[in-house]
Amino acid sequence: MENARSTNTQTNQHTSELGCLTPELNSRIQQIFSGQAKTAIALRKSSTEERIAKLKRLRSVIMDHQQAIIDAAQKDFGRSPAEVEFTELMPVIMEISDHCKHLKKWLKPRRAKMSAMMFGSSSYTQYEARGRCLIIAPWNYPVTLCLGPLVPAIACGNTVIIKTSEMAPNFSKVLVSIVNSCFDENEVAIIEGDASVASALLDLPFDHMFFTGAPNIGKIVMSAAAKHLSSVTLELGGKSPIIIDETADLELAARTIAWGKYINNGQTCIAPDHIYVHQSVMQDFTHAITNAMNEWYGEGMAAKTSQLARIINRRHTERVNGLLQDAKEHGAKVVYGGAVDLDTNFISPTLLSDIPDHARVMQEEIFGPLLPLISYNALNEVINKINSQPKPLALYIWSRNKNNADRIIAETTAGGTCVNHIAAHFLDQNLPFGGVNNSGIGSYHGEWGIRAFAHERAIVRSHYMTAKMFFPPYTPRIRKILGLVLKYI
Repeated sequence: MENARSTNTQTNQHTSELGCLTPELNSRIQQIFSGQAKTAIALRKSSTEERIAKLKRLRSVIMDHQQAIIDAAQKDFGRSPAEVEFTELMPVIMEISDHCKHLKKWLKPRRAKMSAMMFGSSSYTQYEARGRCLIIAPWNYPVTLCLGPLVPAIACGNTVIIKTSEMAPNFSKVLVSIVNSCFDENEVAIIEGDASVASALLDLPFDHMFFTGAPNIGKIVMSAAAKHLSSVTLELGGKSPIIIDETADLELAARTIAWGKYINNGQTCIAPDHIYVHQSVMQDFTHAITNAMNEWYGEGMAAKTSQLARIINRRHTERVNGLLQDAKEHGAKVVYGGAVDLDTNFISPTLLSDIPDHARVMQEEIFGPLLPLISYNALNEVINKINSQPKPLALYIWSRNKNNADRIIAETTAGGTCVNHIAAHFLDQNLPFGGVNNSGIGSYHGEWGIRAFAHERAIVRSHYMTAKMFFPPYTPRIRKILGLVLKYI
């Protein structure tokens, strides 16, 4: 991308402007949190029509900021407009539209069947707002992963404080403008700053905390939530593997993987982290994916002129380059790419082979444009390797053999899985999106977002008090009735 060097300098300057927690900012945070207490109580009684109206206004304001979002993506990442529209705007607009269409149905009380012990009563469940919520958004998809969870939070009738990432400062400024154009801060407030600001927010007794980011930070968020017994939704990450068996459509697999991996230059929580390829098709697959990468990006430094995003900052560029150099020192081969320009935060799309298991690139989440290729003979080898690692956020299978795909799904665990596709489970609003254990706790999207930001309250209305037959004193007659009940229920 043009002006990459000046872009990175500008980003670093903006990052320092966001800064750490000051006494004035801490006081403002406390004031906002206190002010949202009364609002949270009032919002419980808000109608679905009022909430839908807020979501429609949010959609309108987001679209008014479309060019500002595209410009911010260029400044922070060097991302192309089409990629931004596809990955930042479309998912949020889809989420808003889905909520506007289905919210009345989702929030409608649901009648429960009468159980044997509850004769003479009626029971139902209804969703109620959790109350004051915290959303800590990451830097890699600032709009999608900030405003995406905000949609169900508003739909459920909560108040929200959002913490943006200081690592994408231009995006952060646009998000501040969007939120402040839509909401009073007693309902939705947005705070900028570094980790010290996040720590101050985590000290507050929120009713629910929603965090998207790395597993190690997720543990900090969960520990903070435990102090107040706050509920949490943790959208984390991990090393998401791909399995390509000997029956796979290699051409389609190669092009889809090259697309899914190098969106945002690999800085995606559900991006393929490494690929297990059956040895009989390794050569053909490698040829197919390098052809796709040559067509779209170009090899090495030639990729700098393609529509390829930059790494977010110098520190992360050095981190990914460290993984690359460590792999090479341990005997890994660079099959494709491997170009690095630290001054412009550029690392080219890179394929690696012959990587030993103890290399850092096989131990740490890559979150960048490196893609290890690992040959295998038998499917059980791959399944055993996957099961020996923390549970991934995504697992991808490329196979035309249904039995193979079904076996992998049955014998592994992951937050979500795609067969013959990449990242599609994130875009399907009729599916929950979330991780499991190390890759996350809880899920959202569509109705699952309602479940994340609302409490499902159980309600019983008694019309005829059958329980009084079991009131003291506990006579032989009561014991006889209980005996009959135990026998026939």
